[in-house]
Amino acid sequence: MAVLDPDVVLRADGGKALPGGMKTLRGRAAVAGQTATFHRMATASTSRPALINGTAGLVNTVDGQLFSIMSFTVTDSKITAIDILSDPERLAAIDLTGLSN
Repeated sequence: MAVLDPDVVLRADGGKALPGGMKTLRGRAAVAGQTATFHRMATASTSRPALINGTAGLVNTVDGQLFSIMSFTVTDSKITAIDILSDPERLAAIDLTGLSN
């Protein structure tokens, strides 16, 4: 929790796969409360560091298939925003050829 800014914002776009489409959480406690979900995702997927729109991020795959992309905005050594894209339709349009193995 120490790396999260008190006013951190998490935005998750799951598209039609996520009820309500976009989910937004605000505040350190709400975002940290998703730790169990992040842990399940991490154990089921392979993550690779990547630059996502110029910021630190992760590209996550399951069985070699793109599962999600995460980006982190860091200000003064604290994570101020986490953006997660897991919408299968939008992910299908992303070219990962520049990502090294």
